Amino acid sequence: MKPVLLDGRSLTRPQLVAVAHGAQVSLDEGALQAVARAADFLAEQVRREEPIYGVSTGFGSNADKLLGAHPLRDEVPGAAPSGRSLHAELQRNLVITHAVCVGEPMSAPVVRAMMCIRLNTLLRGHSGIRVSTLQAMAALLNAGVVPVVPQLGSVGASGDLAPLSHLAIVLLGGGEAFVDGERVPGADALRRAGLAPVELSYKEGLALNNGTAQMLAMGVLALAKLEDLLDTADLAAAMTLDAFAGRLGAYAEDVHALRPHPGQVSAAAQLRALLDGSTLADIAYHLVPRFRQWLPGSWDEAGAQALPFDIGWDWVPAGQRHGREKFYQRFKPFRGGKKHQPQDSYSLRCVPQVHGAVRDAAAQAARVLEVELNAVTDNPLVFPDRAAEHVEEQVISAGHFHGMPLALAMSYLKAAIPVLASISERRLNKLVDPATNDGLPAFLIGNEDGTESGFMIVQYTAAAIVNDLASRAHPASVYSVPTSANAEDHVSMGANEARHVLAMADDLGKVLGLELYTAAQALDLRRDMINAARDLARRGDAAALAAKVSGAPAAGTPEHARFMDEVEALRVELADSEPFHPGRAVDVAHAVIRARIAGMDRDRAMDGDVAEALRLVGDGVLLAAVRDAGQGA
Repeated sequence: MKPVLLDGRSLTRPQLVAVAHGAQVSLDEGALQAVARAADFLAEQVRREEPIYGVSTGFGSNADKLLGAHPLRDEVPGAAPSGRSLHAELQRNLVITHAVCVGEPMSAPVVRAMMCIRLNTLLRGHSGIRVSTLQAMAALLNAGVVPVVPQLGSVGASGDLAPLSHLAIVLLGGGEAFVDGERVPGADALRRAGLAPVELSYKEGLALNNGTAQMLAMGVLALAKLEDLLDTADLAAAMTLDAFAGRLGAYAEDVHALRPHPGQVSAAAQLRALLDGSTLADIAYHLVPRFRQWLPGSWDEAGAQALPFDIGWDWVPAGQRHGREKFYQRFKPFRGGKKHQPQDSYSLRCVPQVHGAVRDAAAQAARVLEVELNAVTDNPLVFPDRAAEHVEEQVISAGHFHGMPLALAMSYLKAAIPVLASISERRLNKLVDPATNDGLPAFLIGNEDGTESGFMIVQYTAAAIVNDLASRAHPASVYSVPTSANAEDHVSMGANEARHVLAMADDLGKVLGLELYTAAQALDLRRDMINAARDLARRGDAAALAAKVSGAPAAGTPEHARFMDEVEALRVELADSEPFHPGRAVDVAHAVIRARIAGMDRDRAMDGDVAEALRLVGDGVLLAAVRDAGQGA
């Protein structure tokens, strides 16, 4: 991959994702000049003995302590001086005492993204760090050294202090790092990379660990994943709608022009593209047979005997059509698998509104993250070129480290993710429930012998994940726990928010994978049942088709003659139809699933199938196939 040029001003989310997954970085020369200017300015102020927070004072609640000329303990007889100035000792101690996170290490992509973000923000030239220190960090990143950064420890102000200290301590030759997947001491990692430990100068420890890099890195990676999952959710909904032979009117462009929320309009357009070419959607009610259990006498043709189902309709007698004659002129008087109603349930009809609202939440998060990517987030801020009488006007203590903008954006996503998972699970449940699946078999399996559970428990797993997601959706940002002896008395908890979102996005993908797995089975059944009716009709034998219809009047009566005329009309319409099929994009996705997972005519072990379905979503294979085919999503 081409190196990403960092200049502090133009880093994009796709570039950060590329660095997270292995791209190298280079540092803009113009930006490095600004970095050098700020570092020289700070050095001059220290030479002039100006009191500057975090440079010649302590940190946080120690901000009222001014640094002396040398450590007081050096005056104790027999003391062994550290060999560092108090300014250098201050910065080193800030890093080594703040590296106290616990838990499992963050993933390599997250840590690489954190390093990239820190480099980019420091290149703005308002932090006082030296060029050589930035170059050392860039070299560490490009060498593939991944500091070990445990997941738990940031309160999101003053930035992600503790995790960023774990990142910075490796530059000093401390801590631990992964090198080629092996966990080694930080000093060994530097040696393997051919790098020397860094001795920190004025404000450099504070510049390295005072910022929002963890929450931003996790937020950007989570959002990249979620944006693909939004397209995957639309694909899953489209496959489910085709499996229901559902109605497209609720997705029409002019319908959504009346309530033009951007995400809703986009989701509706996606669904129209995904379902383009479908002959299952909007099919006439009377053409859709319902499932009947297979029996030895269900089919009189050898080929049809292999089908795992029988099919059937109920005839509507003339005496039950009063007041509905016009309807039965358009739709033939047969009740099959589709109810005579012009609207689908909310989990299908309201997909644009629900998926679209989540898209809008993601768009808001993207806006916040994109601002933060090129923002300065440490403290204090150095303005070496500002005209001023006093240094306090050039080194400003502010609050850009406070993660609340990110925290609230992540809270929004935390609330949105279970919504997307929940409507997916409702569609899945609708597919397996014979009371709601419009004529498909219970749990999508024939079960003629009463021994099969089919897809019953797939819905249980989806329900468990949805419940877990919902229980994790409580916003961490509303619960501040003061720190640093109440000097830092309101914090964002943004790192927890972003960590939750990143993990929750993975679990959302699992629910969508389960829906797609189930919808593929339902689509097989729906398509095959309608096409079995078509094949039967094309034999030209109205009596054979009539045998699939319940409620026929007695032979020889005038009503029976009318019944047979109407059966013949149904037969002709079915026979004249082209083979029924889903939308082109749905067909592509279905073919990818079936290339990895066979349809299920009888119960079998499903754990491998489920794992494969989740991989198809998690690895992006399914979505990529649809996109490569140019069929929406």
